Amino acid sequence: MRKVSLLFAGTFLLLGFSKTSYGQASATANVSATIIAPIAISKSNDMNFGRVAATAAAGTVVLAPAGTRTFTGGVTLPSFGGTGDVSPAIFDVSGAPDYTYSITLPTTATTIANGSNTMTVDTWTSSPTPIGTLAGDGTQTLRVGATLNVGANQAPGVYTSATPFTVTVNYN
Repeated sequence: MRKVSLLFAGTFLLLGFSKTSYGQASATANVSATIIAPIAISKSNDMNFGRVAATAAAGTVVLAPAGTRTFTGGVTLPSFGGTGDVSPAIFDVSGAPDYTYSITLPTTATTIANGSNTMTVDTWTSSPTPIGTLAGDGTQTLRVGATLNVGANQAPGVYTSATPFTVTVNYN
């Protein structure tokens, strides 16, 4: 019995020192990263609804991102004396060429005032929306329109915002 135990111990000892390979393989890989230009936005033109005529009834003026205006209710858009400097807000977006980005517009109204008289601007729209794509040179023009809410018998004057509205862009 002792011989059998020694035989098994010797066999296991020899197997433990054998250098048998079971098809092992290795590979290597490099690591890299590309830093892209940060996305940026700058205002090139403020929003201006132009000249609006108020009446005894409230109404709205919708300024499209393309710069066209429509009206509802007791508001008219006079053609005499010119329309004024009608313009959507215009922003220049820049970053990495051909990248897409999301556009976040205000979700609340902005108040514009002339002394103690006020109106609100809301229902913000943009072009492009809600995703923009930077051109091959890494730029795109973003236009923002909105709705002006004009009260009944709104007092005449130039109305402006004390606080600007914010448009945010983020890479997708």
